[in-house]
Amino acid sequence: MKPTKSSNLKKGCLFFPLGLIVLCILAVAASALSNLNLPQHSSTLDRLSELEKARLSEVLHLRTVLGDAAWPGWSQADIPLIVYNEKYAFLVGYPNPPAGWMKVPTLEPRGGPWEEVPGDVFEGHPYYRTPITNPQKTPEGFTVLVGDRWVATFQTREYGEVEFYRGFRQNLPPFISNLIPVRLAWALLMGKTESYIAALEHESFHAYEGIQAVDRLNASEGMYTVEGNYPFDAMEEPWKQEMNVLVKAAQADTDSEAIDLARQFLQMRSSRRAGLSAEQVDFERLREWEEGLAKYAELEITRLAAAGSGYHPVEGISQDKDFNNYKNQQQFWSEQLNEAKYTQGRSGDTRFYYSGNALAVLLDRLSPGWKPHALPGGEYLDDLLQETLK
Repeated sequence: MKPTKSSNLKKGCLFFPLGLIVLCILAVAASALSNLNLPQHSSTLDRLSELEKARLSEVLHLRTVLGDAAWPGWSQADIPLIVYNEKYAFLVGYPNPPAGWMKVPTLEPRGGPWEEVPGDVFEGHPYYRTPITNPQKTPEGFTVLVGDRWVATFQTREYGEVEFYRGFRQNLPPFISNLIPVRLAWALLMGKTESYIAALEHESFHAYEGIQAVDRLNASEGMYTVEGNYPFDAMEEPWKQEMNVLVKAAQADTDSEAIDLARQFLQMRSSRRAGLSAEQVDFERLREWEEGLAKYAELEITRLAAAGSGYHPVEGISQDKDFNNYKNQQQFWSEQLNEAKYTQGRSGDTRFYYSGNALAVLLDRLSPGWKPHALPGGEYLDDLLQETLK
């Protein structure tokens, strides 16, 4: 007997969930296979690989060529770099350094004497290493003092990838972590070499803040006790509304529209802050100054280097398969500006990175000469906007 349309439909309905189950099984299997043989440690421990050296050279070169365009005076600042893996911290750009480093702002001494890396050089000069004897006392990702010089610090890119994978293993149950293609997550979230370069430029800008306005930087870093009592949850909805208006102002079609929206933003901010203590308001302003400006600097300098701008990276970076000559940095810059609208649900001070960046972008538009007032001047960004609107 010839099958009816209804019987064919029923068979199709039976095959559909079966096919979906098969696809899910295959996806899980592919994910599990991709998670096999994830690196457990850095491949090179006692020295910097040629690729790591190329990345550091690009960080220094980018800042030398475009630093002043991103922030006046930044390219002239002599800021060495420390990067570290699980075994050593490496120091480049600082001949004959004194021992160890000092944590900022407490000036707690850490690390041991620096020794020349035997049989190796960085850009034709010796560079240095000191063992990591306590994994809880690394140079971290910020700025430190080596002697009287401000130094930017971060992980090596390879060690950052190892730590990313390790975090997945430790923070998720094995069954769940196997479902997630961790290599793909790394590639999407952190895999671009441009992201690593931007992170080191971010920390380099913190070093520049220390050089230019150490009291303001120390005041901001001293606000972590206030952060513990800051009402992040209660601020969510008014913060979201405030950020929507701020980003609209930065993206407005005309300057008059930007000015009207900037006034609205400041009114909303004043109303919201009426429920905060003076210390909590200072916490917001200091974080927008410290972290917002560093976020702005990392995005601006990589945007200026975008493909087609006439900027030429160092030759050795071309060997990095994850480096794409800043091709999509203009688009990323726009996405990061928009990100300020979605920070209300995040704990900690991350939201102020993005609000500070958005304020800086708006100031670029409405008050082109604002930057020296913020650094080295140390003036708060919303105060500068208020003065601009007057």
